[in-house]
Amino acid sequence: MRARVATLAGLTLFILIPAVAFPQAVNEPIKSTGLSFEGVARGILGIITLIVIGWAISDKRKSIPWPLIFKGLLLQLILAVLVLKVPACAEVFRWVSRAFVKVISFTNFGADFLFSSFVDGTTHYSLLNFAFRILPTIVFFSALTALLYYLNVLQKFVYAFGWLMQRTLKISGAESLAAAGNVFLGQTESPLLVRPYLGGMTRSEMMCLMTGGMATIAGGVLASYIGFLGGDDPEQQLLFAQHLLTASLMSAPAAVVAAKLLVPETESYRSDMELDKAKMGSNALEAISNGTTDGLKLAINVGAMLLVFTAFIYMANYILGDWIGSLTGLNQLISENSNYDKFTMEFMVGYAFAPIAWLMGVPGADTVLVGQLIGEKAILNEFYAYVTLGKLKAGGSFATEKAIIMSTYILCGFANFASIGIQIGGIGALVPEKRGMLAKLGFKALIGGTLASLFTAVLVGMFM
Repeated sequence: MRARVATLAGLTLFILIPAVAFPQAVNEPIKSTGLSFEGVARGILGIITLIVIGWAISDKRKSIPWPLIFKGLLLQLILAVLVLKVPACAEVFRWVSRAFVKVISFTNFGADFLFSSFVDGTTHYSLLNFAFRILPTIVFFSALTALLYYLNVLQKFVYAFGWLMQRTLKISGAESLAAAGNVFLGQTESPLLVRPYLGGMTRSEMMCLMTGGMATIAGGVLASYIGFLGGDDPEQQLLFAQHLLTASLMSAPAAVVAAKLLVPETESYRSDMELDKAKMGSNALEAISNGTTDGLKLAINVGAMLLVFTAFIYMANYILGDWIGSLTGLNQLISENSNYDKFTMEFMVGYAFAPIAWLMGVPGADTVLVGQLIGEKAILNEFYAYVTLGKLKAGGSFATEKAIIMSTYILCGFANFASIGIQIGGIGALVPEKRGMLAKLGFKALIGGTLASLFTAVLVGMFM
């Protein structure tokens, strides 16, 4: 126990030293100029840092499968090169992104029909907001996903990607299918694909399933992020569609890497791959109806969480800034020495996580902003952090585009405290006898999902 505490203490100093030793990294603007020695070096430093963090809190350090770790990172690297640097593959991904953006546009027709005026057929300006433009996307994509699942279309993509994961990383069939399923489905839907395996899953396999759910996002939520970050500009929507789809794809092997770092496999497991044949409904219409209902629940949940979290943040900022900051003189000190006006939650998490952002290769001028987003995602949720990202982007707060893109990858995952309860409830309903194991692995899965998203962001940042 003492050795582990000492290791974590040393690791904390290792992370904080760059912010103290190199204060100019936070204050001097750095322009993104593409692939560079500094960018690659900072990226390698970031990868090493994340691996050391995973090693430090691993259950069984001596059992960590290092060949799998390096192969998983190599697979991520290959995916990044193919999507970002190989013209033919990049064009294919752009085509997929265009299709994704086009499908998103269909949601607007439904929203316009529902909220437009009966008199002149126009949508009132006040209704063109988050609730009536972004949240309906979740409902539509949930219904579309349910239909594709019923038609057995999604399963074919899941099986193909799962087969690739199993052959390259040498993991179990259940882990491969679950990791692939998380690219297309949410953290509560993906376990349905491997329902026959759940009862016999080892602790490491269950960790891999949970980490994958934390590290990736469902299609409906991803679609809403595209609409929110891209706004009404088709080019911006296409840009963020490419990056969000790439992030979701790359985070699948990253989740396996993080899971095996934290909870290495020490038991025997099944290597066969078999998808659950269960349908989303008895026919296509029922599947669409079920998907619509589930999407509506998710959209209402997202809207309610944003309302509550935003209110709590403003309440906390009132206490911190108007009371503590004003009485102690902190507000003036912060205003004169930072980009923040006063003592706030954003200020606290921004500077707390800025060293991690710097180690990941984020340009120095934007490390505090990216640190703020990392903190908001971990403490609150990714949706709130994406809202903040959208506001910072629209307000011109970032000095570099690289920081915006890296933030898009960092936030692309469900790794937050609320997800622990969601997974325990969702997966636990399928295998009640595993609830104890799920509860014990919950916090580690949160850390694993966060590490996976950071791995992906670092690798992508190296190529910018």
